[in-house]
Amino acid sequence: MLVYLHIPYCDSKCHYCSFNSYVDQFDTRQAYMSALKEQLCFELKRFHTQPKQIQTLFIGGGTPSTVAPSLYAPIFELLRPYLAEDAEITTEANPNSATYAWLEGMFQLGVNRVSFGVQSFSEKKLKALNRAHSPKQAIQAIQDASKIGFKHLSLDLIYNYQGDTKALLEEDIQTAFSLPIDHLSAYELTIESNTPFAKTPEVKQESEDLAFFVHQAIEKRGFKAYEISNYGRYQSRHNLGYWHLTPYIGAGAGAVGFLDHTRFYPTTHIQHYIQNPLQIEEERLTPEDLQTERIFLGLRSCVGISKASLSQTIQERADFLCQEGKLLSQNNHYYNPNFFLADELSLYLLG
Repeated sequence: MLVYLHIPYCDSKCHYCSFNSYVDQFDTRQAYMSALKEQLCFELKRFHTQPKQIQTLFIGGGTPSTVAPSLYAPIFELLRPYLAEDAEITTEANPNSATYAWLEGMFQLGVNRVSFGVQSFSEKKLKALNRAHSPKQAIQAIQDASKIGFKHLSLDLIYNYQGDTKALLEEDIQTAFSLPIDHLSAYELTIESNTPFAKTPEVKQESEDLAFFVHQAIEKRGFKAYEISNYGRYQSRHNLGYWHLTPYIGAGAGAVGFLDHTRFYPTTHIQHYIQNPLQIEEERLTPEDLQTERIFLGLRSCVGISKASLSQTIQERADFLCQEGKLLSQNNHYYNPNFFLADELSLYLLG
């Protein structure tokens, strides 16, 4: 079983961000964390048919580092009896709010992995993305986390923003690899509706050349791609759990949970969530829905697709792609050797 906690607070709203997050609700943090605990109590009962142990816990957002460790303490007290001895416990963090004291506090609670939202080490690009931190803060926060003793550290980069060049991205990647990380996520900028960048879609570059450059620059430094946007000496067990469609609790305003062919959606509005954290909508997934997800997720990642999960018609199409060198057939699974073709291959298989 996996657990995801959504923290919907941010110091500033990045121009590309479509996640459920707010910059003007900080006075609700204590009440929100209490509501989060209430929902978790409910979800632990709902998931009673699953193995008792929580293999991975991921705190995302928003910006988890805008909430003090003391407010997380009751959550960890509740979950600690369920956590596997070797559980991967990750928190996202932004460099400007991930102070040494905050990192140390989260480490004392049991967090063993931090994923830093860096996006770039270029001052100009960070301002254009409306990031709240400086390159110096990013470097310092990651070094602090290493000094404190976190076992695994990761950072995010964004590419194909207007003005990105190979030289700029090479410098970003080189700086990232000068830091004590064992995982890196490189996301191509996407323009989402209801974001500031939706009004200026020209800020996104359409450059396959830069995408391949970023991929090669990361892999040549020893971080292998295990999904279209994720690389590392260490592979996030939480990420892999999602791609295997492992059941997961999703707690918090805007989180998503999954169990027994059903998705669960708590309300997205902070005040409504605080008033009733058990206001949760359900979506029943059909076998066809799940097969589509297995194919798309499997071909975007190292997970692959189990042959036993596919119809005869889809297996025949997959075998044809193997003959064409587009897929690999190994250990009763199909694997995609080129994640950049994942969506096209998935659509072909689904007809």
